[in-house]
Amino acid sequence: MIPEPRFDHLVRMTTPWGLYEHALHSEPRPEHGYCLDDVSRALVVTVRQPAPTDQLQQLIGIYMRFTAAAQDSGGAFRNRRGDDRAWSDQPGVEDHWGRAVWAVGAAAANTRGEVRARAVEIAARGMQVRSPWPRSMAYAALGAADILRARPGDGASLRLLADARTLLDRPTVDRSWPWPEPRLTYANAVLPEALIAIGVALGDVPLRDRGLAQLRWLVELQTSPAGHLSVVPAGGREPGDAQPGFDQQPIEVAALAEACWRAHQCTGDRRWLAATQSCADWFLGTNDVGLALYDLSTGGCSDGLHHDSVNANRGAESTLAALSTLQISRRAVLVAAA
Repeated sequence: MIPEPRFDHLVRMTTPWGLYEHALHSEPRPEHGYCLDDVSRALVVTVRQPAPTDQLQQLIGIYMRFTAAAQDSGGAFRNRRGDDRAWSDQPGVEDHWGRAVWAVGAAAANTRGEVRARAVEIAARGMQVRSPWPRSMAYAALGAADILRARPGDGASLRLLADARTLLDRPTVDRSWPWPEPRLTYANAVLPEALIAIGVALGDVPLRDRGLAQLRWLVELQTSPAGHLSVVPAGGREPGDAQPGFDQQPIEVAALAEACWRAHQCTGDRRWLAATQSCADWFLGTNDVGLALYDLSTGGCSDGLHHDSVNANRGAESTLAALSTLQISRRAVLVAAA
């Protein structure tokens, strides 16, 4: 049974000005400040939660204000903010830009009223620029696809998706390694998920099918002989690397759950539902070490899976990875039972 997501730890990590990036065990570390990467993930999770409580609505407001403050007039975003609320970097279009567009797209698709209007405004400005980085454009493409749910036919979204298709639809390295990069690195499943989303939004069935094929290979590669999930470690993976590898990161599992859920939504293939279940199970202890990373009592999540233990720290990225995976897997369970 997939537990209901708990938001206690996320609340503890959040201040009126943002979401602390790191924790020492379960204690927030203000000295490391905030980052838009994590605030964006938090916005996605909170706007997707069914029937959000007043407390979650407050969190949504905090994360929206942070995202708006991070954006410059040209559409780029700053990423890092100190506990003194001063920004420490310049606006850019790295991964945090893509995740911010993804987040406000999710907000536009899942909210109404003032929050939706603000999200659409931020997204429209953000989609004026482009990133040369595949993962950044992949996240932005997911946001653009969500904007189209709120605003069918939106021109800025369609243009971003077309540009993302050009960047992301790359030939694979070889038949034995059907992946567009020589090495798997981080948040890998976002690349095929973006191909699927772009293909569906633009009516490009061959592109969608290439994304599904890449995702199918990625799931198979990260499934152990025993049948549980064994994801790419923090150092990446290339042909010939020994498995399992460590340290395994929650972000990999969350990205895989997101992609498999999208694959099911556009195909109806119930095998993708089983893959999302494996992602939730990884957090709950069905993994290479047999240890749970998710704390059922607080909703916090360990920062990684070592070869014989879990990382005792519970930062924002890991906690949000667990929460988003539980959200998706609970939806998958309902669909499977229907």
